[in-house]
Amino acid sequence: MMEAGWIVALILAALGAAAFLLRHRLSQAMGYVRAGQDRVEESPRGNGARSDRQWLGERFELDELEVSDVMVHRTNMRSLNADNPPEIIVREILQSHNTRMPLWRGSLDNIVGVLHAKDVLRALDEAGNDFSRIDLVKFAEKPWFVPDTTTLQEQLNAFLRRKAHFAIVVDEYGEVEGLVTLGDIIEEIVGEIADEGDIDLAGVKKEADGSVVIDGTVPIRDLNRALDWNLPDEEATTIAGLVIHEAQSIPEEKQAFTFHGKRFVVMKRDKNRIARLRIRPADEVQAAPLPTTPQQKAGA
Repeated sequence: MMEAGWIVALILAALGAAAFLLRHRLSQAMGYVRAGQDRVEESPRGNGARSDRQWLGERFELDELEVSDVMVHRTNMRSLNADNPPEIIVREILQSHNTRMPLWRGSLDNIVGVLHAKDVLRALDEAGNDFSRIDLVKFAEKPWFVPDTTTLQEQLNAFLRRKAHFAIVVDEYGEVEGLVTLGDIIEEIVGEIADEGDIDLAGVKKEADGSVVIDGTVPIRDLNRALDWNLPDEEATTIAGLVIHEAQSIPEEKQAFTFHGKRFVVMKRDKNRIARLRIRPADEVQAAPLPTTPQQKAGA
């Protein structure tokens, strides 16, 4: 029994060391750690730094999460219409902070390629800045489609094996759900990576009164990372989905709910979809009395 216990302890120690080394190698590859540095420099997030136990826990969580949990949803995905004139496509690329963008024709479910800003600028330079002489579809990379049920561990291995950074996420019917990048998975391991090209999370606006106005399609995981929140994402992917799940209905505009330590107010509803929400800490809001119904008045 003693020998068996030691064998189990050694195996667990080896697994922990392997996870730590992989985290360190990925961090170094992404420029997060300088070569030769023995420990990963932890960046503050919220009110404290991330512990080694959190790092290892997130590493093993890759087998439990799917690409649909971290992808950029199609409603927030910057993409390019291949039928637009080349000058419009180039302008959209230059105005975007993304280096790669999907190129579609007819509909977003028909992605014909992925354009890299560097390839587009090189083609434009070779054509003497004459837009009529370039065929952007010709310079587009072949799109790589992955199922939305692929685990993050499987996708990470595939990215490293193919030396790729970008994939289109599709559902079981082949319809586009969004996109996932190597950087999305790296951030699940090392936390949010800030650089000079970062911008605020799309669809999120902090107000002067301390509240946050959020588009309903913003993923919960992105909010948790950007705002250091801890909203659950087991039952819903987007913030609108979370409100509908908790309310057990599709709320009307101006309806308010309190759960998970937050006060949610529906600002805008588009048909059966929650388009915009205002969220603030629940302890900043005084509980308002429930409206009196006609039945209650009659019984008074």
